[in-house]
Amino acid sequence: MNILLDNEMKWLAGAVIVFLALSSITAFILKKTLKSDEGLALTANLTSRIRAWWLMVAIFFAALLTRGVGTIILFAVTSFLAFREYVTITPTHRRDHRALFWAFFVILPVQYYFLYIHWYGMFSIFIPVYAFIFIPIRLVLSGSYERFLERTAAIQWGLMVCVYFVSHVPALLMLDIKGYENRNASLLFFLVLVVEIGDVFQYVWGKLCGKRPIAPSISPNKTVAGFVGGVLTASLVGAALWKVTPFTPLQALAVSLLITVLGFFGGLTMSAIKRDRGVKDYGTALGGHGGVMDRIDSLCFAAPVFFHVVRYFFT
Repeated sequence: MNILLDNEMKWLAGAVIVFLALSSITAFILKKTLKSDEGLALTANLTSRIRAWWLMVAIFFAALLTRGVGTIILFAVTSFLAFREYVTITPTHRRDHRALFWAFFVILPVQYYFLYIHWYGMFSIFIPVYAFIFIPIRLVLSGSYERFLERTAAIQWGLMVCVYFVSHVPALLMLDIKGYENRNASLLFFLVLVVEIGDVFQYVWGKLCGKRPIAPSISPNKTVAGFVGGVLTASLVGAALWKVTPFTPLQALAVSLLITVLGFFGGLTMSAIKRDRGVKDYGTALGGHGGVMDRIDSLCFAAPVFFHVVRYFFT
């Protein structure tokens, strides 16, 4: 599939570029008008975030232009970086290094290879079954039993969230949807766009009228108003984009509602891990956004459910 010939993708790309351009102009105007220390800090953070979004969008569209291969590589690299950030804040024993080597340089690429050759059966069970069994075997062979259960579970959880869950985003390209041939890139874009819009507007609505935090000890900035406003805004955007999907308007609304709610709880769950480890962000790879994991935490929970809903009901 060549998205250069796909009018839907041209329209979506144009809409995103216009939105980012307006955001850049807004940030520039705010920088010129807000002169207080608080205002300057706000505009600096906003500008940094917008620049990061320009970079991420450019990489995302460049990957889509490669007819699927680049998209798989992009998300494989994303999984690698997110898993590395996760392992960095997770306590490990020096004898875990061989198990981690297998996780990073064998299990991760093999998972994406199964996706590349469209072997759905192995793609769906390789990590939850075979890798899940292999990790404790490799750890027990190291001869170390201190905090064995904790160390094993930490690596298994990292593989599930950072690799298995994330790999379901490019897996959308291998679905065979009747009447939707050669348009799967639009479906992938729909997932990412709706989930990220939910993230953005949860923040916006929370700042505008959020008072009551949902889980104050984990993420005090995630409020009831932010959650409701962000989910509803993103769901309405998803419903408005129904023509680029195999869904009806009502189905697009329902699916958008599902993935934005899951996205919220994905972000909240990954925040709980950060709080447990005593860190603000998973990393500093993306200016204004923290680490890679900070940017994809919402997708982690939304992607596998979205993939299987589409596969079950629309293929």
